[in-house]
Amino acid sequence: MNLVRFIAGRVLGALFVLWAVATLIFFAIRLVPGDPAEAILGGPGSQASQEALDLVRRQYGLDQPLLVQYLDQLGRLARGDLGTSYSLKQSVSSVLAAQVPPTLLLASLSLVAAWILAVGVAWWSAGSGRVARAVSSGLEVVASAVPHFLLGSVLIVVFATGLGLLPPVSTGTPIGLVLPVVTLAVPVAGFLGQVTRDSLLDAAAAPFALTATARGEGPSGLFWRHLLRHAALPGLALSGWAFGSLLSGAIVVESLFARPGLGRTLLDAVTLRDIPLVTGVALVSALAYVVVVALGDLAEKAVDPRGASA
Repeated sequence: MNLVRFIAGRVLGALFVLWAVATLIFFAIRLVPGDPAEAILGGPGSQASQEALDLVRRQYGLDQPLLVQYLDQLGRLARGDLGTSYSLKQSVSSVLAAQVPPTLLLASLSLVAAWILAVGVAWWSAGSGRVARAVSSGLEVVASAVPHFLLGSVLIVVFATGLGLLPPVSTGTPIGLVLPVVTLAVPVAGFLGQVTRDSLLDAAAAPFALTATARGEGPSGLFWRHLLRHAALPGLALSGWAFGSLLSGAIVVESLFARPGLGRTLLDAVTLRDIPLVTGVALVSALAYVVVVALGDLAEKAVDPRGASA
């Protein structure tokens, strides 16, 4: 019954989030100056006639009151119809089917890399004294504050232009993923590292850690068998936020490294006032965020020693 309530709550929460995102996008994009009918016909440079503009408005329902347009869009979305992209003249579903996998792969690898970096720094600082903790704290603050475009540019200059070790743009191969993944992962690793390190220090002072040490547990065994399970809990709770941050950062990173994906698609769609495509990208991103938050909650319950002992 607990699992059923958990699933039902997540489904209802996901539906509310999707409705809120669709509503926000619908009204926000109509505040952008310009005529959607003009955007459909190629923008102001197309010099479309008034007759063509009127025809497009009737065809897409843009001549209807705003409330009617809004309800019509909600009805289509409820049926799973994301519409047709104004700029690409393709169904939004087909565009997303091509662009979602590269972005999800990039975000997922970046989240894994961020956790590896965060845990690695926490492990190093835990057994290396006060100086190491101060250094790791400084590195985490710098990492969490550095902008993606600046970090990515530095990595390109150093590892692509200077050393020639890695390609500066996406090549469709695993080696082409290295710089984009590191660019996305480092700022998130800074946040996760700060939270994990603070929790690690609290766990190290707890009675169970002192008991394990008294029983002869070494520093490495104490960290991996006992402390990490406690220290990782706050970070796991933040994994949903971290994944959302990675999806938003993908807009910059995919453009910087000329990589296909939702980020570049969303940027182009907003520029061209492509309302169906903007809505589709936003809904897919929101759904991915909801799913990752739910998985993070499940992982937290599985890792939590208190839950396991119960």
